[in-house]
Amino acid sequence: MKHHPLTGTLTAIVTPFNKQQVAFRDLKKLVEYQIKGGIDGLVAVGTTGESPTLSHEEHMEVVRATVEMTRGRVPVLAGTGSNSTKEAVALTKLAHNAGVDGVLVVAPYYNKPSQEGLFLHLSAVAEATDRPIVLYSIPGRCGIEIGVDVVTRLRAKYSHVRHVKEAGGSVDRVDQLKQAMGKDITVLSGDDSLTLPFMAVGAEGVISVASNLYVREVSRMVKAALDNDFARAGKLHRQLYPVFKALFIEPNPVPIKIALARAGIIKSEEVRLPLSPATAANRKILLQALANLRK
Repeated sequence: MKHHPLTGTLTAIVTPFNKQQVAFRDLKKLVEYQIKGGIDGLVAVGTTGESPTLSHEEHMEVVRATVEMTRGRVPVLAGTGSNSTKEAVALTKLAHNAGVDGVLVVAPYYNKPSQEGLFLHLSAVAEATDRPIVLYSIPGRCGIEIGVDVVTRLRAKYSHVRHVKEAGGSVDRVDQLKQAMGKDITVLSGDDSLTLPFMAVGAEGVISVASNLYVREVSRMVKAALDNDFARAGKLHRQLYPVFKALFIEPNPVPIKIALARAGIIKSEEVRLPLSPATAANRKILLQALANLRK
């Protein structure tokens, strides 16, 4: 399989629902909207794709469908992380066989392993595929971060472990990764509002929630930063920033599903419990931010 560069703007796509079932027709519409908008890659069944509430069968159906719908036009990554090593390995093998271009592997959550346990867990996943692995460090959700030393050890041992999705909220952390590994590691922002600051110290792009709707806008900002035009990138960032913040006024992906449904890209803004619909007050704030960006 040809390896695509995993840089620029990749969208963490939502999993659309209709009457609480996966809406594959809407998923196809979203995939086409992304590709038409010039996206650099898609990430299926991550946090934004509500992977915690998808059954294993649904999880893999969405992965296979996304690969088939994309038809090789852009790289497709699949979320295959778990707090069970056995499950993460199994999901990674299934995604590999489904034809994904890479996998996104979150740190184990809830059981909070040591850094050595984390290294062994991620090593087992790395041995289950030869496709690129994006390590996903998000301590706010997992209770632990993937330490720089762990990333360095994995990068030295496995040539296909060469990406990190960094969602710890720290520019310093991006600096640490780049100081330790330089061009040997690709860092992707996991927070839309921090994409530009992260890129200023060496990150190469973003796995974005906002680009579900604002494909061209986010892509332009990221491309400007990659071209070292931080004046233009900064201007675009300031235009988008109120929406970046509003899209997280409720737990992700509640706000972005509202935005996509209002834009007619998906039919329903449904999420699955324990996520719940937005409050009236937060919905008003979100809709105002969306309206202001269109002015």
